Amino acid sequence: MTRKFKAVPAIALAFALLDSAANAQTIKIGVNEPLTGAFAASGTYVVNGAKIAADEINAKGGVLGKKIELIIEDNKSNPTEAAAVAEKLITRDKTPVMMGAWGSSLTLAVMPKLIEYETPMVVETSSSGKITTTGNPYIFRISPPSAVEAAAFKNIVDKLELKKVDFLVINNDWGRGTAEDFSKMMKEKGITVGLVETMDQGAQDMSAQLSKLKGTDSETIIVTTAVDQLTLIFKQAAALGLKKRIITTGGSQNPDQIIAQAGAAANGTMHLTTFLPWFPDKTPNPEATTYFIAEWKKRGFDFAGVTESFRGYDGIRTAAAAIEKAGKAEPAAIKAAMWDINIKGLNGDILFRKSGPEGKESGQSMPNVYLIEITDGKIGMKTL
Repeated sequence: MTRKFKAVPAIALAFALLDSAANAQTIKIGVNEPLTGAFAASGTYVVNGAKIAADEINAKGGVLGKKIELIIEDNKSNPTEAAAVAEKLITRDKTPVMMGAWGSSLTLAVMPKLIEYETPMVVETSSSGKITTTGNPYIFRISPPSAVEAAAFKNIVDKLELKKVDFLVINNDWGRGTAEDFSKMMKEKGITVGLVETMDQGAQDMSAQLSKLKGTDSETIIVTTAVDQLTLIFKQAAALGLKKRIITTGGSQNPDQIIAQAGAAANGTMHLTTFLPWFPDKTPNPEATTYFIAEWKKRGFDFAGVTESFRGYDGIRTAAAAIEKAGKAEPAAIKAAMWDINIKGLNGDILFRKSGPEGKESGQSMPNVYLIEITDGKIGMKTL
């Protein structure tokens, strides 16, 4: 009896084997960022910074003799999507380590998936204290939590002569956490905390909140939200004749973009940031900062994006360093190796200290925090 074999399955098998062989030549890193929705501008900056890091690493020979491959997915600025993206990256794409997910609410939504699938993630931006204090041993954060920002700010509030402060924050874990941590610090310093106003992440008109804040007896407003909403706030505050000092937190302000979009309305505003691309010589790693900025410009990107994109650059370098230290691209080994890395980031040394319940600690690095001020359309370090 003559057996007949169909050609299509054989061809499909051949392609599958070729695909498998190709994948074996790369080490995947999952990237879970908002590329659409309210935080799309920031997420896109982070992804472009991540690509620069991957290209740099691969040009130097890759990791463990293989190229790294970024598997980039859009979480759509939505916590439910962020969790679904994490599951896809782990189960379908087989990424042994991830970076994400920009916003605190997005990262918090991802965290149960990390525990379920025992996969580590480098947190490049999110600042909610809950991320590293609730007992998730797969979290390794390189951005400062709002409590660290508040602690850094604590050292300069006296020189700013703050007496009474109001808050205007985005109504999510990031914004509410910032208001809580900064309020606690200010009360300890004897500063009166007034109104705490919130805004939805997609809101375009904040004039009602700003009108209420204009009518209080505070001299300062602390604002926490992403750059697109900040530019609207500055314009609307100017239109209302609000003359109070505004200080932003979170490091996602993109001051150059604010100047370009808000114009004179941005003058006099102050911003807590974790990177100083305007003054490379004052950064912890001037050579790397200069390289990164030059590469960013070479790719035709707006300079404004570097204050956000450096997070993606450092995040991928952190993941790659852990893979190298682990000696293999396996989640458990990478997780263990995270505790042993020590690399120079663009905003300070990246090494992880334990944070959270004993036995289930997350990793927290401690980057530098700076205060800058916009004056006459130019950015300067605030001298105190």
